Amino acid sequence: MWKELTTAINNFNIDADWIGLRVVKETTNMYYVRDALPQTNGKSLTMGAMIEVMVNGCLGYSATNSLDIHSLQNAAEIAYKQALAASKFWIYPFTENQRPKIVGEYNSPFLETLESISAGEINDLLIKICQHLKLNDKIIQTTARITTNHKETWFVSSNGSEIYQRILAIGNHFGAIAQDGKITQQRTNNGQEANYYQGGLELIKPDKLWHQVEKVGEQVLELLTAEECPDISTNLVLAPDQMMLQIHESIGHPLEIDRILGDERNYAGGSFVKLEDFGKLQYGSSLMNITFDPTIEGEFASYGFDDNGIKATREYIIKDGILQRGLGSVDSQKRAGIPGVSCARACSWNRPPIDRMANLNLEPGTANFDDIIAGIEHGIYMESNRSWSIDDQRYKFQFGCEYAKLIENGKLTKTLRNPNYRATTPQFWHSLIEVGNDASWEMYGTPYCGKGEPNQAIFVGHGSPVCVFANVEVFGGG
Repeated sequence: MWKELTTAINNFNIDADWIGLRVVKETTNMYYVRDALPQTNGKSLTMGAMIEVMVNGCLGYSATNSLDIHSLQNAAEIAYKQALAASKFWIYPFTENQRPKIVGEYNSPFLETLESISAGEINDLLIKICQHLKLNDKIIQTTARITTNHKETWFVSSNGSEIYQRILAIGNHFGAIAQDGKITQQRTNNGQEANYYQGGLELIKPDKLWHQVEKVGEQVLELLTAEECPDISTNLVLAPDQMMLQIHESIGHPLEIDRILGDERNYAGGSFVKLEDFGKLQYGSSLMNITFDPTIEGEFASYGFDDNGIKATREYIIKDGILQRGLGSVDSQKRAGIPGVSCARACSWNRPPIDRMANLNLEPGTANFDDIIAGIEHGIYMESNRSWSIDDQRYKFQFGCEYAKLIENGKLTKTLRNPNYRATTPQFWHSLIEVGNDASWEMYGTPYCGKGEPNQAIFVGHGSPVCVFANVEVFGGG
């Protein structure tokens, strides 16, 4: 592959200042079972190339699903013409300094290849999960899903970059819906498809799997007779699987530099954060430490290099509550004049890279879970996202969870159903009063973060410990 790509890029007949060629090959397998009956056994394979050129300070892109030299040359000419036309109207001129020569390789860790068991064996596992979920007839639906992904990327440039990345990823999701008269409840393993990681088939065969399945079945029945969540302002304790979405929506998206610059305003919205806030805005309490870290082994959005070929590094986005840097690639950093991260990412070969969060994590504190609960006279503990709503500036939000427990005099007591909470982003993060330690830190991932025109759904990962927020408005309702 290297020889063919290097030959192609060295022989492109265009007068560009810089050329990048990114080839992506991706295979996805999807298995889905409902009520112990297989519904989907699908496999998709996609492969193609994206060519990026820099001309007179402007960038142009063109993609092709054919890797022969004629198709690549044609795509390069289209990208060149786009960049040349845009150079008459550029807003900010780029230079080759934004695309340094990088040589390297990244491979996901794994123990078992994604092909080490058959589709039939995976279906048998999903059927067994559904059967174990259906504890009685009040459970009216059970579902189980496994998705595997194998992605290879080759990147070469006219100034000598050669980068290879191989990512193996797998996710599982299962859940149950129970009904008793007019009351309907759902319970899943950690909410909205959060169990996605890098690795092999060993990730869907953990020792605790059947304990998790049994717990989901028991809790969905428990919710049928639970009290409704009260309407109250109180201490809110969020489990890591709900913190995943909280971090994603109220930290990740508002700190994307292209949104702040206005690039995403037409589709995904803008941000309440301003460029002048970086380096001085007190985003939350002093307990708040957020890192961008694509280097964590096994987290869903780990990589060695972004799709501009920039090496991935761990960086503090927020430190001691103060906003440090944005989620912006080298191009956005240059335009905005603020520090960013290596986060230019594309969902496939036929999309140009844009600013995307990757692994965005809340660093652990020092408190253990039992002590956190013991220190709360009154509060509510919530797990697993069920619904969310946030405005296009990422300022006002409300989230719903699947499962909750009342906290009374330092103990978890009654189960509560239909728990929700609302706040504004600054108010919420300033109310952070306790951060759990390493023992409560968990990481999750999702493949469904959408952004860009045309849309790009991309992998993201989030890790967090249990957290406590003071005087949050909590309310009930399905």
